[in-house]
Formats: sequence, C-alpha cells, structure tokens
Amino acid sequence: MTVFHIPHSSTFIPTEYLKKLLLNDNELRSELLHMTDWHTDDLFSGDVSETDTVVKFGYSRLMVDPERFEDDTREQMTKVGMSVIYERTSDQRKLRNSPTTEEREELLRRYYRPHHARLHDAVSDELSKTDRSLIVDCHSFPSKALPYETDQESVRPDICIGTDNFHTPSRLAIKLKSVFEQLGYSVEYNRPFAGAIVPSIYYRCHPSVHSVMLEINRSFYINEATSASLTLEYQITKLHIASLLRSLN
Repeated sequence: MTVFHIPHSSTFIPTEYLKKLLLNDNELRSELLHMTDWHTDDLFSGDVSETDTVVKFGYSRLMVDPERFEDDTREQMTKVGMSVIYERTSDQRKLRNSPTTEEREELLRRYYRPHHARLHDAVSDELSKTDRSLIVDCHSFPSKALPYETDQESVRPDICIGTDNFHTPSRLAIKLKSVFEQLGYSVEYNRPFAGAIVPSIYYRCHPSVHSVMLEINRSFYINEATSASLTLEYQITKLHIASLLRSLN
C-alpha cells in the first residue's frame, strides 16, 4: 500500500482567483509552463493498484501551494515571495498583491486544508491496516534552474530523490537510487530539491510513516518549450517509473 502525493500537476485556477493575478494571458501561460509538474499524475500511475491511494491537488500552485508550510515563518520560500500563497513569479516579477487576512484564510480553508486532510486520512488509513505507511511525493523539475530556485547549478541530475532524515529509511533511498541507476539515469539526493512531505500530525514523531520525494527531469519526457509529451520518451519514462515502484513492493 502506497500513498501517491501529486501536488503540482494541475493548471486549473478558478476565475475568481484568476482575476487576482497581475499577469496577462501570455505571461500566465509562460508561468504555468515553468511552474507546473507536467503530467506527473499520469507518469506515476503505471503501477498504482487498487490498494494504493492517489492524493492529487486539483488546482495550480500559482493559486495556493499545498507543499508549503501554512505558517509563513516556517517556510523558507517566503524570502522569495513564494510561500503558501505566491506573490512573486518564478523570475521574481509581481504575481499578485498580498492577500488580505480574509483572502488568505479563505484560500487555506477552501483548498489547502482539505487537501492536507485527504493526505492525513490516506496515511491514517494505511497505518490502521498495516502499521506502516509509505508516501511517494511525485514531482518533476526543469532542466535549467529557474531564477527563484536556491540551487542554480547548471548541471542537473536526471532524477532527484528527496529525503527526510526521520521519515526516509536509508535502505529505501539507496534502493531507489540503485534501481534508477541500473536503468541508466544519473541520480542525486536532495538536489536540486530536498525533503519529503509528511502530514504535520506525524512529522518527526511517527517512525512508521515513511516518505520519499521523486523528481523527474522534465527534459526526459516533454518538450519544455510547449509542455507537449515526447511520445516515445514519455512512455519509456513512465515504464521505468512503474518498474521502480514495483521494486518497492
């Protein structure tokens, strides 16, 4: 049993929130192109079984980002204007005006907290059935660093495995790296992105909740200028991910 967490694959922004953005149509398309983890809801579906749970956020991270801490003082991306509610774009232009206290609470209440409740419930259900839970946090990343990113190294790995010292068993991280390398990929831990999501109630206090983040370099499966999938490469990447996930069972 595995919980697949897919936070950044959607481009949907309800009209009432689109009106809050300070970008024209072309600028918005460009920002969505850069910031969306394209097709990860499908890429990671190749080995999802009926006993697994998929927790997908159905809205764009440009509206609210479910992978940020709700408390801005705990969120390191606050320094670049990209906390739970983004105010800056990936190239640090103004995305929207700062939300009022009421606007912020509405976004968190309607979108952020229900998503985290679903993630919590999925993990809780696994624990009740098997005494353990595994979260696979499903992402992709651009082949070239965006201006807001902390890691600006020009050479990026094919695969990034994000780990947490408490919630990612070393044997799990080592196995994932080994399988990907056997498939011909270059792999790094926690670069260009680090960490793995865990529901706050279990964070750093429940060792039976395991979590790992898998980040796929987008150049392997899409045309990064358009987001269109590269048909053969896409299918190969999807098959390789399925093979990797099967190795965890």
